Order: sequence, then structure tokens, then C-alpha cells
Amino acid sequence: MELKGTTIVGIKKNGKTVIAGDGQVTMGQQVVMKGNAKKVRRLYNDKVVAGFAGSVADAFSLTELFEQMLNKYSGNLMRSAVELAQLWRGDKVLRQLEAMMIVADKDQMFVLSGMGDVIEPENGICAIGSGGNYALAAARALAKNTDMDAKQIAIEAMTVASEICIFTNNNLVVEEV
Repeated sequence: MELKGTTIVGIKKNGKTVIAGDGQVTMGQQVVMKGNAKKVRRLYNDKVVAGFAGSVADAFSLTELFEQMLNKYSGNLMRSAVELAQLWRGDKVLRQLEAMMIVADKDQMFVLSGMGDVIEPENGICAIGSGGNYALAAARALAKNTDMDAKQIAIEAMTVASEICIFTNNNLVVEEV
């Protein structure tokens, strides 16, 4: 059985970018293996934040590859994201990896997938993983109807997701750039 990491949300608002993730790792549909995993990490001299959802081993592999791309392209987030997506989609072994990532620096944020997608969210809000749709809906509503900052929105959106999605908990890691 695969271990799965779950919900990540990214928020850009008023010059701040925040990525938050829960700490739950599940095995199959019935077992919580760990409640305090760290699925959001700082990379490239703490200038880039990446969060992953999906198969844990696959996500670790992709995070390492992404960090290599950041080093190769001197921290250029877009170039690194595009190069990783091309490699991920084009390589027979990497193509089998089951994970998604949200990556961000102080200026840009992207969702990356194994289908070769590099998506910049149009409204500065994105989410991935099993509780991603819940977190996304909550974040959009909070951004539109409150004066909360990016960090507050991310925390509240993840809290809402953790109350609805059984694969998401409220043990959060929150990173801001």
C-alpha cells in the first residue's frame, strides 16, 4: 500500500505568498500512519517554498528534482518549474509518479503535475490533494469577503478542509515568502 500525503493550499495576497499543508499521511483508505508530517518545505536558500500532495515517496523524489532545477537555473522559479514538468512528463519512470506540487517564491506561484502542467493560479489561490477542493473554496470565499491576510486565509482554509476531509488534519505547517 502506498503512503499518501494530502492537502496543500497556496495564497498570494498583498505582496505575501503563503503555502500551508496538513500533517496527515494515510495508508490506503483506512489507516492514519502519521499525523505530523512536514509536506511544505523551504528550498533554494529559503527563497522558494514547495508543498506536495500524493504518494509520499514520489513527492520526495519530485521535491529533490525540483531543488536540483532551482540550483541549475539560479533560483528562476518559472524556468525550474517548466524544466521539471517537461522532465516529469517525458521520462518513462518519472511519468509514473503520483504527486502534485505547489511551488512559490515572492513573485510567482505555480501548480505542477505529472501531466506536464505548470499552472499559475489566476486569482492567487490554489490547492491540491484530497482536501484541496475544500481548502480552495474556503480560501476563495475568505479572500473575497474578509480583510484577512494571506497567512490567516491559508490557516482558516486548511482548518475548514480538516473539518470536512477525513484525509486532512489540522496539524499545519505554514511557510511564507
